[in-house]
Amino acid sequence: MIALSLAEIAEVVGGQTHDIPDPSVQVTGPVVRDSREAGPGSLFVAFAGERVDGHDFAAAVVEAGAVAVLGTRPVGVPAIVVDDVQTALGALARHVVRRLGATLVALTGSAGKTSTKDLIAQVLRRKAPTVFTPGSLNNEIGLPLTALSATEETRFLVLEMGARGIGHISYLAGLTPPKVGLVLNVGSAHIGEFGGREQIAQAKGELVEALPSEVEGGTAILNADDPYVRAMASRTKAKVIFFGESGEADVSAENVRLTDTGQPSFRLHTPSGASDVTMRLYGEHHVSNALAAAAVAHELGMSADEIAVALSEAGSLSRWRMEVTERPDGVTVVNDAYNANPESMKAALRALAAMGKGRRTWAVLGKMAELGDEALAEHDAVGRLAVRLNVSKLVAVGGREAAWLQLGAYNEGSWGEESVHVSDAQAAVDLLRSELRPGDVVLVKASRSVGLESVAQALIESGAEGEVSAR
Repeated sequence: MIALSLAEIAEVVGGQTHDIPDPSVQVTGPVVRDSREAGPGSLFVAFAGERVDGHDFAAAVVEAGAVAVLGTRPVGVPAIVVDDVQTALGALARHVVRRLGATLVALTGSAGKTSTKDLIAQVLRRKAPTVFTPGSLNNEIGLPLTALSATEETRFLVLEMGARGIGHISYLAGLTPPKVGLVLNVGSAHIGEFGGREQIAQAKGELVEALPSEVEGGTAILNADDPYVRAMASRTKAKVIFFGESGEADVSAENVRLTDTGQPSFRLHTPSGASDVTMRLYGEHHVSNALAAAAVAHELGMSADEIAVALSEAGSLSRWRMEVTERPDGVTVVNDAYNANPESMKAALRALAAMGKGRRTWAVLGKMAELGDEALAEHDAVGRLAVRLNVSKLVAVGGREAAWLQLGAYNEGSWGEESVHVSDAQAAVDLLRSELRPGDVVLVKASRSVGLESVAQALIESGAEGEVSAR
């Protein structure tokens, strides 16, 4: 964080200082909510959760070097006391962002946010110091903590914004007002909570409504291939740049193909020129993510050649998102178990089909959460797609939703041993251990709550060390 005195922080957040001998002492380190991350010069934010109360760690974090605690009550060590920690954290982030000389890029969408954010960060940091959201910390706590990690040297601040309802993105954009806003897509993720795609589009479009006008330097970057996103152009006063395969796209891809290993290759077209890209990531769905990142980078002054080189060298920065591990015995494990929705599930299956040409393919799939009334139809559709893509074997893991996956495959024509429903992760591991052969490709994917990363990890460890149970 940029250096601020405790007195200044207290004023910004509307708090009272307690047990602070010298209010001029500065916070020069990070702002953290995990006591294990506290160190010299840091500020510890004490949230009181259902199981753990951060205030209980006050003495320990100060002993570790934290300058003070931001909490809701005095704790016997230097503290700034406020009525609501989350509100105070947001106010501090807003203050710091205003002080920064950085260009703030915000992005949202139903699918691909984290992968695209990682691509944008890897491209932009070739141009100047860049801070970006770690993993998927895209909510009202993770976003301000990311913003507060920026320093005086930061030139680009890339923030992922998530939403579970109307007004969420407006709130986040108010904490960290963006100059560039990117909307990737409007899909089925959280459709059960929102009530429909129209409501999702309303929520996602709050980002472009928050942008400054074109005269003030605001830019909205929109997916021309998604009608819900394309329509958001009418909701902003910012400059609009389109990306995608549509004829009206300003940033597009030509000659898209997949390599023998399932990695996308294409010719990138931007208003400033064209250049060839071959990505290290897996799956054709990353082409759209790459175009979104390229549109951001173009708008911020990078040439087509610079962007193409950066995209070709970019890797996966976040765990359990199409992580590919080659076992010594030739089995390929694709761990995409961080989360799942209908769009990302279908994209992962297509990537599996591309990676597995001439090889046996396994799709180990589980529940897609928060689909509401659409759950049965969407799980059925994924099961059917696995059959259409000639996936060698579908392993549906878990309860009712997994049964719907398997039923979809059955109804599409998978009547023999091409699909199976198992009760839990350990049953899936046991099945795979007994039937995997060298050269097979295994995709593991489900919503985060299912925890199927344990299957991928067990398979990886099995190949390296012998039999290991799923944890």
